Amino acid sequence: MAWLEPVTLEGQHARLEPLAKSHHDGLVEAVKDGELWHLWYTFVPAPDKMAAEIERRLGLQAAGSMLPFTVKAPDGTIAGMTTYMNVDQVNKRVEIGSTWYRKAVQRTPLNTQCKLLLLQHAFETLNCIAVEFRTHFFNHQSRAAIARLGARQDGILRNHQVAPNGTLRDTVVFSIIASEWPTVKAHLTYQLARGRG
Repeated sequence: MAWLEPVTLEGQHARLEPLAKSHHDGLVEAVKDGELWHLWYTFVPAPDKMAAEIERRLGLQAAGSMLPFTVKAPDGTIAGMTTYMNVDQVNKRVEIGSTWYRKAVQRTPLNTQCKLLLLQHAFETLNCIAVEFRTHFFNHQSRAAIARLGARQDGILRNHQVAPNGTLRDTVVFSIIASEWPTVKAHLTYQLARGRG
């Protein structure tokens, strides 16, 4: 049995289902809300590239290096995508990333709920020793959201990648380690109880 198996995770503000080809049309509608593919500092698939992105993520899942999810809002509307990626079974580490949400649900409790569900599964079911988050140096909204979770910045990988537009990406790396999880869990649970995103 593989360490990382497809699983559905559900809370009051979000439901994470294993990514499936049948989610294509809903994901296309979601990405159109805010035209997210125009953001230069992150990679969000354009509507005409969604099928290829679903195939890419499912291929990485088959290879054991990713577990992709479709994110649904409480009303069942598809809100976006997220993943466990850079899976390191030997060292019990995963990264939560390749995440995007339709504009209508940004800055709502949905993201906090998703992160709580993914972190809880990582630390309490997979017994991870650490969970990473990575984002572009210029993605200030993402950096602030990661810090609000309770993750700590590990450092910046300078000239880490070449972006699709040819610019060089400095990647900011954050993590939460197992000993910090109980406090982070209490914080996220408190934020959700107050209806904060």
